[in-house]
Amino acid sequence: MEFFYEWVGRLFEWIQDLGYFGIMLGLMMEVIPSEIVLAYGGYLVSEGDIHFLGAMIFGTAGGVLAQLFIYWIGRYGGRPFLEKYGKYILIRKHHIDYAEEWFNKYGTGVIFTARFVPIVRHAISIPAGISKMSVGRFTLLTTLAVIPWTALFLYLGYVLGDQWERIDEAAGPYIQEILLVALGVMIVYFIVKWMKSTKVRS
Repeated sequence: MEFFYEWVGRLFEWIQDLGYFGIMLGLMMEVIPSEIVLAYGGYLVSEGDIHFLGAMIFGTAGGVLAQLFIYWIGRYGGRPFLEKYGKYILIRKHHIDYAEEWFNKYGTGVIFTARFVPIVRHAISIPAGISKMSVGRFTLLTTLAVIPWTALFLYLGYVLGDQWERIDEAAGPYIQEILLVALGVMIVYFIVKWMKSTKVRS
């Protein structure tokens, strides 16, 4: 465990040295949660080391690329591969179980909403890949979800400054609000989808 914390500390130094690219690569590696990487990025913004817009662009790119990587593993490696090696990117069997349940129940539209749900947000890309969901649709929905997530944690990291490690405590109320909005979007999506299917049948 001591080695892990030492390694994480070096990763943060690496992010600081590389700036924007450090944030993007830190998110792509999925070694530590994205909210921590982004909060640290916000802290770097508060220190004047990088600019918020650049951190947004590279943070969004890193978040999307990380999920595309998991999508492709699901598409070509399948569930057995992820059950065996997923622990190296912080994905466990119960994450996959929840993600598949959500995906099978709500369909491709859940790719957006699930990004704000703690248990399934990292693993929802797996059933999308296994089902061979359109890459374009997957990328669009993922990007639309990653943008507000990136902005939120960069902003909170900026506000917290050198206390950015308190990110979990600070983010709680905001995540609840975003989740409510996301659920509202999902409800509207399914209502529109239902209305279209009813119109086609008539």
